[in-house]
Amino acid sequence: MAGREDRTLDRELADLTPDVRWREWMRRIEAVLFASSAPVARDDLARVVGQGVSVDLLIEDLAVDLEGRPYEVALVGAGWILRTKPAYAPVIRAAADVAGRALNLSDFDLAVLAAIAFHQPVSRDGLKDIFGKEISRDLIGRLAERDLIGTGPREPRRGAPYTFVTTATFLAAFGLASLRDLPDPEQLDDAGLSVP
Repeated sequence: MAGREDRTLDRELADLTPDVRWREWMRRIEAVLFASSAPVARDDLARVVGQGVSVDLLIEDLAVDLEGRPYEVALVGAGWILRTKPAYAPVIRAAADVAGRALNLSDFDLAVLAAIAFHQPVSRDGLKDIFGKEISRDLIGRLAERDLIGTGPREPRRGAPYTFVTTATFLAAFGLASLRDLPDPEQLDDAGLSVP
């Protein structure tokens, strides 16, 4: 959204009472989040409210306002999105054609994605060490096409191979606010789900 600020937009809303002004700022943030297909950063949301207004407090109030609704405000990476609450996933699958948006990843694809998430930044050589076999460029390409992974810093060695990291799309797809929300590997081991 950077660079798209509308100069005619009255951000301050000085003619409104404080309560009405606050509610209008909340609605503006809700409208921006509703219209966006990707997480929206704090700086972008700040462009639609008064100068010096706390976007974080507006988001908190919006979250309270949305309680009891089938969707919620969620922090994903460095931005916020509106997303359907997990409890409504079966309803959506029953009524809407969401097959095109499903990840449709094989168990091995998911294992590679988990390895990248837990070991990032990790190179193809690092993945080969983890799995004991070469990871195909096609698999890496499929994960990148879905924007689940991106390139990270180059390894500090001869030839400087690229590394891979997860993306904000990965966080959103798995309902995570940040990588800190990944399950603890020891807990996964205890549950019989080992991380490569």
